[in-house]
Amino acid sequence: MAQQAFNTRSITATTTFTARRALLAGGALAGPLFLGLGVAQGLTRQGFDFSRNAISQLGLGDLGWIQVTSFLLTGLLLTAGAVGLRRTIGGTPGGTWAPGLVAAFGASFLLAGVFKADPGAGFPTGTPDGPGELSGHGTVHLLAGTLGYLALCLAFLALARHFASRGERGWALAYRIAPVVVLAGFAASGATVIAFTAGAGFGLLALTVAIARVSASR
Repeated sequence: MAQQAFNTRSITATTTFTARRALLAGGALAGPLFLGLGVAQGLTRQGFDFSRNAISQLGLGDLGWIQVTSFLLTGLLLTAGAVGLRRTIGGTPGGTWAPGLVAAFGASFLLAGVFKADPGAGFPTGTPDGPGELSGHGTVHLLAGTLGYLALCLAFLALARHFASRGERGWALAYRIAPVVVLAGFAASGATVIAFTAGAGFGLLALTVAIARVSASR
């Protein structure tokens, strides 16, 4: 009986560990998947120009369903990653806030997939150059992205606290600096869309690295 109980506990622990690692892996995959699909579409869709158009606009036109799917899948993967973080670092310094903030970031992608960006700057093909008119769904899309990335910046600060509590000073410093890089990209978006894309892309990849670090250290 004692051996059977031990075996049961061992199987349960292994299953729990495997599920947790799978959730974290999903969260880590979100950023590279979103950016990879975005770059591939941006290079192949007629009329799209990274110097003028945001990746969000790829959700427009006949092939817009690809980007919409990317938004939704990324949101789900980020949510999975948030659950994995909760199960892994929940209750530790920084571990109380980080999972919820990552979940909020994931929710912003789900909203962005449902509420599309507005056309503008010549995309889709046939759209006049210059900024387009801001519609209701475009406003929701814009707000979702803004609030989502603010949540991500706060998540980085929470993760920095987590790393610091483990004596990982280099990682802690990096994730105190990461929000500055993201926000600098957003601030420079008025001058060039590329700065916005770079800031947003950096945020996604920085989250991937943080999740991978948490997974590897547990």
